Amino acid sequence: MARFGEGLAADDDLVRAAEAAAVAARIPLGSHNPDLAMVFVAGDDPEEIAAALQRAAAAVHARTVIGCSASGVIGAGRAVERGRAVSVWAGLLPRVRVRAFHLEVIRTPQGMAVLGLPPLDFADSVGILLADPYSFPADGFVEQSNEAFGLPLSGGLAHGPRGPGSTRLLLDRRPIERGAVGVVLGGDVGARAAVSQGCRPIGPPMTVTNASGNVLLELAGVPAARKLEQVLASLSPEDQALATAGLQIGVAMDEYADEHDMGDFLVRGIVGLDAGRSGLVIGDIVSVGRTVRFHVRDAASADDDLRATAKRVQEDFPVVHSVLLFSCNGRGSAMFADPAHDVTTLRHILRTDVVSGFFAAGEIGPVGGSNHVHGFSASMVAFGDPYEESDGAFDED
Repeated sequence: MARFGEGLAADDDLVRAAEAAAVAARIPLGSHNPDLAMVFVAGDDPEEIAAALQRAAAAVHARTVIGCSASGVIGAGRAVERGRAVSVWAGLLPRVRVRAFHLEVIRTPQGMAVLGLPPLDFADSVGILLADPYSFPADGFVEQSNEAFGLPLSGGLAHGPRGPGSTRLLLDRRPIERGAVGVVLGGDVGARAAVSQGCRPIGPPMTVTNASGNVLLELAGVPAARKLEQVLASLSPEDQALATAGLQIGVAMDEYADEHDMGDFLVRGIVGLDAGRSGLVIGDIVSVGRTVRFHVRDAASADDDLRATAKRVQEDFPVVHSVLLFSCNGRGSAMFADPAHDVTTLRHILRTDVVSGFFAAGEIGPVGGSNHVHGFSASMVAFGDPYEESDGAFDED
């Protein structure tokens, strides 16, 4: 009997797809009810999505279920980016304490407060979070979770097919329209959270010599916009084309490292130019003295980084039973020839058939020992056993 199962069904009738996906996810588990199930629904009507989430929760018969609406779903070796489809993941987690929660934001005289987080203890190992980007401050919460939460946190931002108010979350059999849902796993979990950022650095490492909020004003003593021009002029025509299509900036996670190369940065988007100050507006606040480096994203770099991330996971877990995958909606066919690239790569390298999840509008995961919200990344939770041994090394190709 397997410990994990998955199902994916595409159908114009979302409720029917939910039933089929849930039944398929249960089959490998025999007569046992899952301890935890996760449901992801891609569709264009919020009420149909809510009905499908409920139907999947009822059909999978799990003790705890969470889920969300998505722009696309992943499972059973496939990826459905557009259209109407449901993915269901189910797991038997013996000796694991599973606690679900619903987070809401309220305004207080001091600002905003997040309600609903369960009390944590030393036995808790990892958290999974699914958030509505319109009603929940995911960036701020995830950054603060490094102190308040104290656990590796993985997950993603859900998709609202009709904008604000159309996101649907699920907690057990109850659809939720605001906030975030999640689970905390404690005890003998055997889980590892990891992130593949999928970008490679270009140009030299640079020290931030002047900044204001989320605007970089000077890099290595040169106005930031002018420094960018210098770096771009030094690139190959191929890298210049990649930079034009989507330039990023990486903030070094370890200032004291001898070298800063691929994987050593927290990657953030460059939002635009502050022409009046020759500055670069970025998607984070970076203080003076930090080391940064420009980055580009391309399929080859993303593939290399995903493979390297999978190898690091395998060092902890020679045998991986299942992976929950939260892949950016800017990956898939927007980056690779095969929209199922991430799921098929992980299935191949980690030698597991059960890789399920969804295409997210932002991915949550730990990098450099701290939780962050990422873009263009693949965040994952691998369930495995560090004490088992694989039947052989994975294929390098």
